[in-house]
Amino acid sequence: MPPSAPEGVVLMTRFGYLGPEGTFCEMALRQWAASHAGSHHPFGSVGAALRALRDGQVDAAMVPIENSVEGGVSATLDALSVGEQLHITGEVLVPITFVLAARPGMPLAQVRAVGTHSHAWAQVRGWMEVNLPDAAYLPTLSTAASAQTLATESHPPFDAAVCAPGAAARFGLDVLAEDIGDNGGAVTRFVLVSRPGHMPPPSGADKTTVVLFQKLDRPGGLLELLEQFAVRGVNMVRLESRPTGAAMGSYCFSIDFEGHLAEERVRESLIGLKRVCADVRFLGSYPRADGRPGVIDAGMQDADFVAARNWIDALS
Repeated sequence: MPPSAPEGVVLMTRFGYLGPEGTFCEMALRQWAASHAGSHHPFGSVGAALRALRDGQVDAAMVPIENSVEGGVSATLDALSVGEQLHITGEVLVPITFVLAARPGMPLAQVRAVGTHSHAWAQVRGWMEVNLPDAAYLPTLSTAASAQTLATESHPPFDAAVCAPGAAARFGLDVLAEDIGDNGGAVTRFVLVSRPGHMPPPSGADKTTVVLFQKLDRPGGLLELLEQFAVRGVNMVRLESRPTGAAMGSYCFSIDFEGHLAEERVRESLIGLKRVCADVRFLGSYPRADGRPGVIDAGMQDADFVAARNWIDALS
């Protein structure tokens, strides 16, 4: 008999991810789902994976959201900021190691064009400038997609692919060069996204993600938003601006900060943001992958907020 979910929580058994097989995203999903039985379904793009989630084809989707070298993944940030509401329920950190792979028999000296994802290319650009300075770059939907193209198309548009070692092995390619990343400590952060209805309980080491939309673009507008965190002792760990598409100069702000919705300082911060923003899109509270608890300043514990509220109530 299949396991049952708590009342009001959808049991997640069908997982989508940015494919094809062999992507770092699949690695992240396998790492997260080691204790969660279910089927895995690759999709050709982040947008396709999240559309399948919104349409009910899968129960959750693993997508990349941030890289330690290149920053936020715009396709994910943009897809989460508009459309039907989705929530992040978990995150996974994956160390990134790249290889240059090609069909058997292709020597490194004859590589004239290289295919890979744009974030991967940015992380191997230095190696390419030294070892293949004349090679052209062709973007692909994922690193594994470039390996798959080499293996399956009769006349691929490029001679080699930058991909994960596992993708090269999976598609039967030869590795021309190993560990070609310019930053040996590169890490990509992936998030598990689901439809609303499941929020992990506080773990003591949590993160919350929101998207903020300004009422007006004016001097001090961003400062007013950031002050809602600062005065309540909430530490931001990521802040990025993204164009809304409404007009030139119209931006929203994607923010990760420490804490969980169940915590008083987080709730009061969100109340303040809702008051001063045109819109606040709450994208979930979930455990941090590194398990590191945030530092809460004196006067910012839940008990401090409750005591202050009781004091003001007693005055009336």
